[in-house]
Amino acid sequence: MKPRLVLACLMPTDVNTRAREEFDAIIAPGPDDMTVAEVVRAATEHRAQAIMFTNTLPLDAAAIAALPPDVKVGATSSVGYDHIAVPAARARGLVVTNTPGVLTECTADHAFMMLLGAARRGSEYDRIMRKGWRYRIGQGDLLGVRVTGKTLGILGMGRIGQAMAQRARGFDMKIVYHARNRLPQEQEQGATYFADFHAMLPHCEFLSLHAPAGPATDKIVDARAIAAMPDGAVLVNVSRGGLVDEDALYDALTGGKLFAAGLDVFRAEPDFDLRFAALDNVFLSPHVGSSTRETRNAMGFRALDNIAAVLAGHGAIDPLWS
Repeated sequence: MKPRLVLACLMPTDVNTRAREEFDAIIAPGPDDMTVAEVVRAATEHRAQAIMFTNTLPLDAAAIAALPPDVKVGATSSVGYDHIAVPAARARGLVVTNTPGVLTECTADHAFMMLLGAARRGSEYDRIMRKGWRYRIGQGDLLGVRVTGKTLGILGMGRIGQAMAQRARGFDMKIVYHARNRLPQEQEQGATYFADFHAMLPHCEFLSLHAPAGPATDKIVDARAIAAMPDGAVLVNVSRGGLVDEDALYDALTGGKLFAAGLDVFRAEPDFDLRFAALDNVFLSPHVGSSTRETRNAMGFRALDNIAAVLAGHGAIDPLWS
């Protein structure tokens, strides 16, 4: 018999096909990902041994307690796991996994696109063209800020942070970074480490966020942090919306402290703060940093690999606790 699975999130066709081939799978019918109540009901009726989901499913302690006892493993198709109550999962004996590594390059690509789009007023230029243009733009109009040769600060120097730094070096940017632990010197590749986040900020003409969400990073970019940055700096966030105090960010963008921001993530998703949509100096995308065919397939396959390994008794490939 095939292992029984509830695939609670909308996935690419290739991932769904593999899920059907290798598992006795119930797959989210759409148009949205399954809710907690729908997952619990489907898992109970199907006697599921595994659930696969993404960050749209808040797997908190109550949700974990409601899962039927047959469920042995929950695999999130994401790197971040702030939507999972890991201590509650561990207490229940539910193995939970994520998908690190496979989305590094495409997420870093997206982050640098957000940086360039914010710095060079990409959303404004696109809007002008879609409205038909038809008027002269003088050499003093619609000026962006130069990227090449500037200093990029990175918060969080894991896989994606390091990949972002590598892209920035192609623009001759100086790299400074803050993380919980300093990288080995050979991995720094000339980047300068700051043990204190706020001490780094005065150097950051650009600041890109790549740290996980959690109590230690909640609203780490607040009014105090923004005030420490150079006037006219640019903020990029493709990590988690919880890292930013959005009221402070809005004030900085409308008050002239920051030149622009590139935002892929928000404190409330998908119901993000619409004030940002009204600002010309914000380059926006809907939490799609890893959204390429290759990466989304790789993420889904990795989640299925984790489920298969656990149910075969081999242990998880990417466990969130051990």
